[in-house]
Formats: sequence, C-alpha cells, structure tokens
Amino acid sequence: MNNFTFINPTKLIFGKGQILKIGREIPQNANVMITYGGGSIFRNGVYDQVKAALKGFNCIEFGGIEANPDYDTLMKAVSKANDNNVDFLLAVGGGSVIDGTKFIAAAMKYKGECAWDFMVDQSGINDLELVPMGAVLTIPATGSEMNNSAVISRRSTKEKLSFAARANYPVFSAIDPQVCYSLPKRQISNGIVDTFCHVLEQYMTYPTQSYIPERFAESILVTLRNIGPKLMEDNSDYDLCANFMMCATMGLNGFISMGVPQDWATHIIGHELTAIYGLDHAVTLAIVGPSLLRTMKEEKREMLLQYADRVWNISGKSEFELIDEAIDATQYFYERVGIKTHLSDYGIGDENFDEIAGRFSRRGWNLGERESITPDKVLEILKGCL
Repeated sequence: MNNFTFINPTKLIFGKGQILKIGREIPQNANVMITYGGGSIFRNGVYDQVKAALKGFNCIEFGGIEANPDYDTLMKAVSKANDNNVDFLLAVGGGSVIDGTKFIAAAMKYKGECAWDFMVDQSGINDLELVPMGAVLTIPATGSEMNNSAVISRRSTKEKLSFAARANYPVFSAIDPQVCYSLPKRQISNGIVDTFCHVLEQYMTYPTQSYIPERFAESILVTLRNIGPKLMEDNSDYDLCANFMMCATMGLNGFISMGVPQDWATHIIGHELTAIYGLDHAVTLAIVGPSLLRTMKEEKREMLLQYADRVWNISGKSEFELIDEAIDATQYFYERVGIKTHLSDYGIGDENFDEIAGRFSRRGWNLGERESITPDKVLEILKGCL
C-alpha cells in the first residue's frame, strides 16, 4: 500500500427531504448566489425546496450553466457574484453545475489577468483564495458533490481541462434520491457509466496490496453491475436511486483512492473527444475505456484478472481469455445501459486523431499510472475506438 494523506471535509446530508435542511449550514448573514443549469430544477420541485430552505437569506441567482461548463459562461457568473458582494455559492444541479461553481469560487478572487491561466498552469492552484460553496445534487454521476476537483471547457479554443484545489470542497452537499425520479434515461445511463469509469480509473492499475480500497471499489462496481439495468427500466424505486447516488458519491470522494495508484488516461483522452466533437462526457468514457484496456492489458494484467474474477465472476479459462472476456463484459455493460461504444456509432472517423495525439505531445504529457501512455499510444487507443 502506498503512503497517503486523506481529508474530506464535505458534510453529506443524505435522504428524503434533506434539501430543506441546507439553510442551517450557511452563515445567516451570507450573500448567497444560487447557480443552476438549464431549468430542470423548476420542473422537478428542487428549486422550490431550495428557496424554502433559504427563506430570509439575501440571494441572487445565476442560471444557464451548460453541460461541460463553459469558461465564458462562468466568467459572467464571476462578474455577477463580485458585483453583488456574494460570499457564499450554492450549486443546485448535477456535476457540471457543481464543477462550474467550483471554478466560480476560485475565479472570484483570482488576481491574475485571465482566470483560465490557473487551469493551464496549476503550480499555484493551492494558493488560490476560495469563496465557500455548498451543493444540492440533482444528477448522480461525477462525484463532484464530495470532492475538490472540477472539469471546465473553453469552447472558443476547443479545450477541456481539469483542476483540483486543496480547499475547494463543498462545505456540504444535500442528496435526496427522489430527484432521480424525474431524470431522463440519457442522464441515468450517463451517470451509471461515468461512475463505473471513475472507479476503474482508481482500480484498474497494478496491485499494491491495498485490500480495503480494492474491495470498496469492487463493491461499487458490482453494485452498478447489478442495479444499472434495473435503473434503466425503472428509476422511480427509492432504494435503487439511493444506492445509485451513493455509488456516484463514493466513487470519487477519495475513499477508494487511498494507498493506490491512479490512471485517469481514459478521462483525459475523453476530454479531447468532448472538446472537439461535443460528445457527452460519459459517452467518451464508454468509447475510450475498452480500447485503452485492450491496448494496455499487459501492464494491467494482474488487476484485469482480479476484475474478471471479483466483478464479472469469470473463471476457469486461460489468462488471455479471462482478460478479453472481462473487457468485453465491460463494453457490453455500457451498451446494455444505453451508451454506444464506438466512434463510428456517432458518425465520427479518424480525421482528428493526429491533432489529439499532437496536443499531448505539445503539452509533454505521458498518461496513465506509470506515465507509459505516450502520444503514440494515445493514437493507438483512438484507432481502437473506431
């Protein structure tokens, strides 16, 4: 097991009716800005619950934060927040809204000329002065409600980058599984795949004798394997939705990464596909993930064999067959919960592969838990996505 330091200060407020309790978590004299996305919170009743919980607070609102939140949109929110002396942010939405609000929290007091600069050069990321924020989760997927990382797009330059500031955790996050009842199937399937891939990025590396994090990760994967297809049939079952939301939160709040190496190459390559083609984040993970596992299966051999046994119950075959069947099972699972797993399914060919690999080369990035995924390997992985 590797050395590690663990901290997660986010207070999780989970269950039926818990949104109504958020007012007691915010300083009574705070100037609050509520951030949200396209307006689903008005249709599903979440907005009304939030407003009831914040009765008596001085609140303003900023809506319209997109999926894959855009830098230019978020900078408008920064200006509005600063003009109104906002000193507490409340993100009401899914991962994009929460990620975007984390960026707003970091950009509001940024002293440089362009806030995008701290996305590109993160050497001083932990020195940023941050405005405190809370979250009300409406879409389980990213785990952003209980971690300190965010992913931001800049559509004007076709870039998508992540950042993680040490103190940029939500002060609290309220999670009511009943919000899942109104989610469209596309968001359910995206959330299932996104969560599954988050866990794989922290699990599918190499053995470090970290028994507890590995078993914790496997329990999330097995739970998703079991409930994913059921959720696609019926997302009005409270216990299914509660377990789904727990999987999403626990999959990326640091619990399963203690003492283990991490990969994240699937995400980083996937970000390029979103930036160039506008594909949903989870779609890019479902496309890139299986190809990456096939390309890197020799390096990941031991964990792939463990995964085949413990998650998919595949045994009694040669190592070669076990590994291939485990990867095939993963890809089939993504398809079963509604996400196609080849670029050709979306009418995309290889026309931008060299540009994507070239971006990694220009940045000097080698990816993966061993930094062995070179730009040439990225190109090989992309070709396997067709």
